[in-house]
Amino acid sequence: MYFAMESLNLVDTFSEFKEFKNIETETLMQIVEEVFRGVLVKKFGSDENIDVIVNVDKGDFEIWRNRRIVEDGQVEDPNTQVAYSEAIKIEPDFEVGEDLSEEIKLKDFGRRDILAIRQNLVGKVQEYERASIYAKYKERIGEIVVCEVYQAWKKEVLLLDEEGVEVVLPKSEQIPGDFFRKGDTVKAVVLKVEMRNGIPNIVLSRVSPVFLEKLFEQEVPEIYDGLITIRNVVRQPGERAKMAVESYDDRIDPVGSCVGVKGSRIHSIIRELKNENIDVINYTPNTELYIMRALSPAKVLSVNIDEKNKKADVFMSPDQVSLAIGKGGYNIKLAGKLTGYEIEVYRDSDIDYEDVDLDEFKDEIDEWIIETLKSIGCDTAKSVLRLSREELEDRTDLEEETINQVLETLKAEFED
Repeated sequence: MYFAMESLNLVDTFSEFKEFKNIETETLMQIVEEVFRGVLVKKFGSDENIDVIVNVDKGDFEIWRNRRIVEDGQVEDPNTQVAYSEAIKIEPDFEVGEDLSEEIKLKDFGRRDILAIRQNLVGKVQEYERASIYAKYKERIGEIVVCEVYQAWKKEVLLLDEEGVEVVLPKSEQIPGDFFRKGDTVKAVVLKVEMRNGIPNIVLSRVSPVFLEKLFEQEVPEIYDGLITIRNVVRQPGERAKMAVESYDDRIDPVGSCVGVKGSRIHSIIRELKNENIDVINYTPNTELYIMRALSPAKVLSVNIDEKNKKADVFMSPDQVSLAIGKGGYNIKLAGKLTGYEIEVYRDSDIDYEDVDLDEFKDEIDEWIIETLKSIGCDTAKSVLRLSREELEDRTDLEEETINQVLETLKAEFED
């Protein structure tokens, strides 16, 4: 942008701001008028009798000062009054008492005024731009954005969004294994937006649980439409994640919908997260069952809940303990975060029986009953026996007589 002392090329100025600053025409007009009025007030003491007309499309402007014509020697305020002898030099037909509108040319401004206009215009536009960026991104916290790598450093990556706005992805918010080069496309969630010395600081994250949640929202229409609710998400970025989902429509399988046919939906998310293992489980208000599901893929035999201290003692076969703990202890840690309970695992080596899969009872229990029990998360005999008759009746809609027969059949399996 260049301001000359003799002329002010607003065409170039407006075009530059419109192209790079994304400022609306009306807003730019207000900024230009505000800047000029500030200079006019300093020059004349007031701008109440001055009209500033800005035409952004044509790239020009006009400034008119309106003064009342008075008798010679009667001028009390040179800004609002003009002597008759001065007025007739402009137009011979003027008379005392009429108004004189006189255009103020750019050449009427001094060099300092021109410099002030330039500096103020640039400053106001930058101020408006920064405020707009801040407000826009403040509303986008928790949303996924796609940006291009502009510069990659050790401690952070500088990115540009689709409008050329600079955003930052710190090393601490990158997934282990992330590696970016200039020009790469990066997907992340807006973590926080702050103003630092008048400049918006926009921080993105790829390790936030919200990022995983939003990825599923993009991939699974049922989540986006509100048919499936994500109850909680916990992550160890790059290693493992657990997500509890729930559907209020019995016709929708929340876990199956999230995974997709042959894993079609979840695989794209896993690739985005650098092969992070993702366990999607059915949420349940039944704490015992919830903890058992959270420890997936390990099979749990029993759970003792200490509700007061938010602790859970989990018993399982010795061969399931390593699965429950998981690589680096991430499985049990994440299960604890997901459920809100401190989980302790114990080897149940004194048992003389193992749990039995429900499919083993197909010769005694109708297959449709077994499938009904599986639909509520009970896939073994013990998982059914842990529930009361009332719970089973309420959650499965099976008749009382049918439930009694199922319970008797399953209990017989473990009797001496």
